[in-house]
Parts: sequence; structure tokens; C-alpha cells
Amino acid sequence: MFLVTGGTGTLGRHVVPLLRETGAEVRVLTRQTIPGHLTGDLETGLGLDEALDGVGTVLHLAGTAKNDDRKATHLVRAASRAGRPHMVYVSVVGCERIPVTGAVDRAMFGYFARKRAAEVVIENSGLPWTTLRATQFHDLAWKVAEAAAKLPVMPALAGVRFQPVDTAEVARHLVRLALGGPAGMRPDLAGPRVYPMAELFRLWLHATGRRRAVLPVRAAGGAYRAVRDGAVLPGPEADLGTVTWEDFLKTRA
Repeated sequence: MFLVTGGTGTLGRHVVPLLRETGAEVRVLTRQTIPGHLTGDLETGLGLDEALDGVGTVLHLAGTAKNDDRKATHLVRAASRAGRPHMVYVSVVGCERIPVTGAVDRAMFGYFARKRAAEVVIENSGLPWTTLRATQFHDLAWKVAEAAAKLPVMPALAGVRFQPVDTAEVARHLVRLALGGPAGMRPDLAGPRVYPMAELFRLWLHATGRRRAVLPVRAAGGAYRAVRDGAVLPGPEADLGTVTWEDFLKTRA
């Protein structure tokens, strides 16, 4: 039995059907009341004991704007009471290398610190665990470009490069890990190409037929400096997907 948190999100919508194609029995946990899904709240722990009853593997895909460590804590405590299932967690490349110490760091890159905090909770839980760090999804890069295009000029962080990965490729990787045994920290997973942020935006503009100037901007804080120095790029042992940003744009645009 598998339990998937975040099963209705961007990644979960790929993971859940892939798991079911293997013949596995899958439960999906969501805060909302959705037919066929279990209702529970990672923020408070409500409904987790019932959701985890009889579960052998948990895919923790739920990521939010805040309190990821609190939600992971509630989840692992309930999992410990339910019989120590295998915890499979998706995190983000660079979360252990980006210092988030001031207000500017938290505003721009606080997501990385929250993901690292959740990693630590799972690593120290005493449960069998596997964590996969992935780079930014193409879907996220699209949303960032779309939001920036609402401004007269699209601001792109100067010197910052990303290696975005296809969501479906991350899902397939996670399902393979979930079907296997606990493996600890796995090699990073990234897309096949590195792009300066400004190039990501220009390719998006071309694909969507929009016209905007792209303006390189600098930011303050140690987190920005770390990202500029390559903290969000994968390590040398990373697994690489095959779908480029250009490939994704062709299908999405």
C-alpha cells in the first residue's frame, strides 16, 4: 500500500497514475474533500493515523510556502506509530548549500531552507528513507516567466543559471525509488541543459509570441550570491533527464 501526499499537485498528478499502472494500491492524501481521496492535514496532523494505517511506503510530495519541517514532523510521527513505512521524499537541488539568514534571503530563497529542514526531519526520524533532490521543474519555470511577463520589463537575476527538469521524468524516477528499498540520499536529478535565467525568459517569450525586454538585475544577500555561484545546479554524479526547456515549450505553448 502506498500513500502519496501532494498527490493532486503538479508532481503528484504524474506520480499517482504511474504507481497505479504497476498494480499498486494507492491512497492520496489531500486537505480538500475530493471523492476517492483521503482528507488529512499535514499542518495539524489531522487524519494522518487513519491515512497511514497499513501503508508500506509514503511518497511525500507535498511542498508549500511554509512549515515544511512541521508537516514532515507530523507525517513521520504518524508513520512511526503506523509501523515504520519507507519514506520517499522529493527535495530540491542546492537546499543544503544556500544560506538563508536574513529577510532578503527568506523572501527570495526561503523555499530551499524549508526543504532542507524537512529533509533533516526525515533523515533523523529513525524510519527507512529515500530522498531525491531535483532541480526546478519546467512547470515552475513557466510560472515564473509568466509572472515576470506581467511587468513592463522582465527582471532576470544576473549571473543565475538553472538546469530545469521535466516533471514527468521526476515522477518516473520517484516511482522507481518507491518500488525499491530505502536508499538514503540519491544522486541529484536535473534536466539535460543549463540556462541563464535571462535565456529561459527569452525562449519563453519566443515560444509564446510575446514581446518584452529582459533586464538582468542583481539582488542582495548571501543566498543570491550562492545561487549565482551555482548552488542550484546539480552535482557531478547527477542523473540527467532528456527533455529540454525548448522541448517543453513546444508542447506547452
